[in-house]
Amino acid sequence: MEPTSLPGPGIPAGSSSFRVLLGVTGSVAALKLPLLVAELLKIPGLEVKVVTTERAKHFYNAQEIPVTLYGDEEEWQLWKGRSDPVLHIELRRWADLMVVAPLDANTLAKVANGICDNLLTCVIRAWDLSKPLLFCPAMNTAMWEHPITARQVEQLKGFGYTEIPCVVKKLVCGDEGQ
Repeated sequence: MEPTSLPGPGIPAGSSSFRVLLGVTGSVAALKLPLLVAELLKIPGLEVKVVTTERAKHFYNAQEIPVTLYGDEEEWQLWKGRSDPVLHIELRRWADLMVVAPLDANTLAKVANGICDNLLTCVIRAWDLSKPLLFCPAMNTAMWEHPITARQVEQLKGFGYTEIPCVVKKLVCGDEGQ
């Protein structure tokens, strides 16, 4: 018998939910976080949690995010001793899918080079590679066009992550481009 899915993308038959871990970084595109979360929550059976970088917090109001929001502070508050859970590992285990949207130039460089100095980069470094990880680069066109960016994007693809390509539009700074 062929398995069927609940309404919505990728929710397996017999499963009451599909868990998405949404990472958000310090790109101005983080302004869209409340809208992105709201749209994801419209999908029946989808559970969402958010991991944010400190720089991303500048671009959205945490009170507008109706799901659990984790940052660096929670990583260190949860763990007190040897037998306590480690948040970045618990989040990795919880999620069926990770989406990093937006992925700024700084975090792209960190992930491409294996740096894990905050909650989000620790989750990504510990990610179960049998599960999908989607990343959505978002940065100024001049940063996007720098030769190192293409190498870093290719590095992430080499890890098995999936790029959701940039779009061309008028940027917040007034430039037009990717």
